[in-house]
Amino acid sequence: MKFLANSAILVSNKKCKFSLLSIILLLSPLFISSCSPGVDPIEEQIPDPVEQTTDIDIQQTPLPQTPTATPAPTFTPTPEPERFSQYLLNAIFDYDNRHLVVDETITYLNKTGSNLSELLLIVDANRYAGVFHLKQMTWEDDHPVSNYTLDGMRLYLPLRQPLSPDESISFTLSYEINLPQRRDTFGYTERQANLADWYPYMPPYIPGEGWLVREPGNIGEHLSYDISGFEVSIKLVSPTNREGLPLTIAASSQANFDGERHHYRLEPARNFVWSVSHLYQVQQTTVGDVMVIGYAFPFHQDAEDTALRETANALKVFSEIFGPYPYDTLTVVEGDFLNGMEYSGMFYLSTAFYEHHTGNPMGNLTIIAAHEVSHQWFYGLVANDQALEPWLDEAIATYNEILFYETVYPDLVNWWWDNRIYFHQPVGWVDSTIYETGAFHPFRDAVYLRGAMFFQDLRDMLGDEAFFAILRDYIDRYTNRLVTADDFFNLLAEHTSADISVLLTEYFRTR
Repeated sequence: MKFLANSAILVSNKKCKFSLLSIILLLSPLFISSCSPGVDPIEEQIPDPVEQTTDIDIQQTPLPQTPTATPAPTFTPTPEPERFSQYLLNAIFDYDNRHLVVDETITYLNKTGSNLSELLLIVDANRYAGVFHLKQMTWEDDHPVSNYTLDGMRLYLPLRQPLSPDESISFTLSYEINLPQRRDTFGYTERQANLADWYPYMPPYIPGEGWLVREPGNIGEHLSYDISGFEVSIKLVSPTNREGLPLTIAASSQANFDGERHHYRLEPARNFVWSVSHLYQVQQTTVGDVMVIGYAFPFHQDAEDTALRETANALKVFSEIFGPYPYDTLTVVEGDFLNGMEYSGMFYLSTAFYEHHTGNPMGNLTIIAAHEVSHQWFYGLVANDQALEPWLDEAIATYNEILFYETVYPDLVNWWWDNRIYFHQPVGWVDSTIYETGAFHPFRDAVYLRGAMFFQDLRDMLGDEAFFAILRDYIDRYTNRLVTADDFFNLLAEHTSADISVLLTEYFRTR
């Protein structure tokens, strides 16, 4: 999620309370799977730039495997593969003119449980004046769609006949995008062009409520995504910019380049994003079978190395706690803007984090790398209403930062709490929406920081074994789904009979 740099760094001499190694030792086999003023700097080994795929030196204590008895062979029927909507996107991008031409075919699978007489698409690019130009829409039989309505970011598409549950329908949109000049994940700067939420898509459908569509707020994210499959083909008008510098594409998955087009496939996923620059320096490493790829500007080599290494560290930590990462690649991109942001298979880290990196893990480059990696589980695998219940991914992702530090940098656990949480003296309700606080810092304090405090208090109350069993069950049960706060607390009640009413009263307004 979007996160600005912390403005201060403090250090505490309090005794470290937690160890992730103890967490894993307590877990049952079911859940084991897959600068700072006045403080001496921590010596940190920065690896040489990586030019080819190598195994990264991850600085953490190995997690022990618990032996289990070999069960007797049983017959397990092969489950039916999950079906979901599909997006086929063919794009031609003129980097110098920031102009994109797209043919998009959507095959929408009706999983709402209801007959649908109209479809709703989100066109987030149309929120910006003069950016999105819809040229035509056609049905799968090539007949034109003539009765659609495009109103802001909503595109209403009446159907020729109702779409029954578990049936699908295909249609094609042709459109152009004049990318706006703005420092964000959708827009361009002199350093890069970023294309997030660049295509019309079908939002989740909530039975009894309808399409999940929220208006933008002053802070936070308003979009929610269903799982879908993506096949994307990108052609650059020129392989270089007008100065002759070669262009590089960073994306949610690894490309298959046929000499003219870059072809990508990603499924199931919440979205597909990409970024293009004439400046990117590319490094990569591996964590198990996953390739971790870093794209950064050529201004701060040590920070580029750190971003790649900490991304790999976090991927290993969270894969062991929450279960396997779902894709073959994970991409970290230096963003020419003042926040970090997660997407399926890819995330951005602010260029400010790179510029202010001091060579040790006491800073936002490490903190937010861990935060964004953990979103691949809490946002990517398990999604939520990001406008009305942002704590379900942001509070957990913030708390996961301390799980990272407990494992990789245990001596900095108290530093993290003092710098990240207590320095800001956070107040506010954890279950605040993106529309209430009005400014970033009150929103961060309530949802992110107080949210992390709630999860620590919950962990202290339940104990590590129960706490981590709950989080793992949360992932296992709700993967590829969209959850609510009720889902979380109902699952919590299944795992424990502890009275958490005191915590709910302290942190939540609506529980």
